[in-house]
Amino acid sequence: MLIAFNKPFDVLCQFTDSAGRRTLADFVTVKGVYPAGRLDYDSEGLLLLTDDGALQKRIADPRHKMKKTYLAQVERIPDAAALALLRRGVKLKDGMTAPAGARRVEEPDWLWPREPPIRHRRNIPTAWLEIALTEGRNRQIRRMTAAVGHPTLRLIRVSIGEWLLGSLRPGEWEVRRQRESSSRT
Repeated sequence: MLIAFNKPFDVLCQFTDSAGRRTLADFVTVKGVYPAGRLDYDSEGLLLLTDDGALQKRIADPRHKMKKTYLAQVERIPDAAALALLRRGVKLKDGMTAPAGARRVEEPDWLWPREPPIRHRRNIPTAWLEIALTEGRNRQIRRMTAAVGHPTLRLIRVSIGEWLLGSLRPGEWEVRRQRESSSRT
């Protein structure tokens, strides 16, 4: 079984939490499924859950280089040089990142409001980037955009390999087809 879940902001990618924070158990009622990878507590969007260990490994293991695509709302308007740095790879404290797909996009018209809303600064504009990675370091996109001078304010994963977020609203989930992704880099 494969479940696509639109993880809301401030939800842990696990089923229990001793600190009382919201978890997957507050949304997904299916037993025996586990997250295939992770999505940070303060990030939103597509999370896949499965009961198939081999599928979970194909999705989550960085050696398989499954592409994951995100929309990132960042501070200020990135210029061509900042986007080129993201595309080439960025030097972080834990080493160079792999090259990433990075381009400016318009704010999607299907986007739901985030609760709580991001912080707005009257004199600092924001922009949206589409960023595609084949590695998955801890808080990688946030660290990459900060390193090029454009801190991430909001991060939404929209695809993992061939699986798309689609029309799922925050907190919704549905069963999906279990094909292996053909979207490898």
